[in-house]
Amino acid sequence: MNRIQVLCLSGSLRKVSYNTAVLHAVSRLVPAHVDAMFFEGMGELPLFNPDRDEEYIMEVAALRDAVKQSDGLIIACPEYAHGITGVMKNALDWLVSDMNFPELPVAFINTSPRAIHAQAALREVLTTMSANIIEDACVAVPLLGSDLDEGGIAKHPEISQLLIQAMKKFDEAIVMRREAR
Repeated sequence: MNRIQVLCLSGSLRKVSYNTAVLHAVSRLVPAHVDAMFFEGMGELPLFNPDRDEEYIMEVAALRDAVKQSDGLIIACPEYAHGITGVMKNALDWLVSDMNFPELPVAFINTSPRAIHAQAALREVLTTMSANIIEDACVAVPLLGSDLDEGGIAKHPEISQLLIQAMKKFDEAIVMRREAR
């Protein structure tokens, strides 16, 4: 089977973040033929301004290249003030005109049962951007207040099984997309 590359984007810049931790746990739990890549430059992206696109070619090009190299996108984003974080919205704004983004399979992971507004906003933005949201791969895991790190998440019996099942569904959607091309 051909290797599958998925790109993980965390909407949190915090050093200790449930959103980043769950993505790192997912990288341990994906099927063996899937490679999880991380875009670490979220905080380095300049504020979106299409008039200045050429000035930021290195930072923005790195994000766009990561998307181009991926077969799918996994997002974990906290909720700030009933919406997605500024860093996530900024990154997605830079991808609006990226020709590699439309129909890209996307899954998102919600780490807090209270983050319903952010998930709705994320869904709206991704739908507007013509993402292919894989509903069966979008999950909520109760990490808020759990004190679990990436290892604890990957070893937690219920949470790890939920993530494994979601990633199997995501993998199946990506494989079906490849076969349809």
